[in-house]
Amino acid sequence: MSTTQSERLRELLEPLVSSQGLDLEEIAVDSVGRKRVLRVVVDSDTGADLDKVADVSRVLSAKLDETDAMGEGEYTLEVGTPGAERLLREHRHYVRAVDRLVKFQLAEGGELVARIMKVDDEGLDLEVPGVKGRKATSRRLGFPEIDKARVQVEFSRKDKKEEEA
Repeated sequence: MSTTQSERLRELLEPLVSSQGLDLEEIAVDSVGRKRVLRVVVDSDTGADLDKVADVSRVLSAKLDETDAMGEGEYTLEVGTPGAERLLREHRHYVRAVDRLVKFQLAEGGELVARIMKVDDEGLDLEVPGVKGRKATSRRLGFPEIDKARVQVEFSRKDKKEEEA
């Protein structure tokens, strides 16, 4: 059974990322011209600030330098976070997106934009925003009903602390 380079890199790097208190979300090796770029995406339940990203980048770089995991030739290591409009794939991604507005592609077809209020093992409790002056409604969505889900950027959303004040 052969393993891909990404799988081998994940096996090598995941324990190092975990030791820094972060989750390894994605690994991708891309060719950019004659150079290769190793992109590593990390996150945690409390987020990954710039200092954490820099720390994990140093640890990964040192490990990659002492192994031949990237083979011969030059490459660039890029370590970052998932970004504002992250794709939700794992249960932990949905948990981290509680109180966020998410655009769902439904397995049965169609789309739904709603705020995640609660996550459990079977699915999500959502608040669907009201349209044209109507009140928001509640909806339950099971994980099998979701084909794709992506966090939406909200520019005018009030912070919870502002709402409680």
